[in-house]
Amino acid sequence: MSTKIYVGNLPYSVTDATLESNFAEFGGVSSAKVMMDRDTGRSKGFGFVEMASAEVAQAAIKALDGMSVDGRSITVNLARPREDGRGGAGGYGADGFRAAKRADVGYGNGGYGGGRY
Repeated sequence: MSTKIYVGNLPYSVTDATLESNFAEFGGVSSAKVMMDRDTGRSKGFGFVEMASAEVAQAAIKALDGMSVDGRSITVNLARPREDGRGGAGGYGADGFRAAKRADVGYGNGGYGGGRY
């Protein structure tokens, strides 16, 4: 089973290929992806690496966490599962449309704007 690793505080010069080659020293790399900003096309400064086994992933984490890459101390640890995307300001959900979770904002709470004055 593969293990996913989070790699943070990456220099903007790091690419998918360099990320993969750095982790390949420790064993099989299934995938390596630097997250890119959709608008600018520039690196967001973090990425994910998927290793072939948990043992190989732990060895890579132990060796690379805190290592200096282009003057930046990178963070390497096990990736957490993605949060459920229902924590935003509002939108359409299972219980219908909600403008916001705050009671002091919206229509009917203090004039035209609805906010506190």
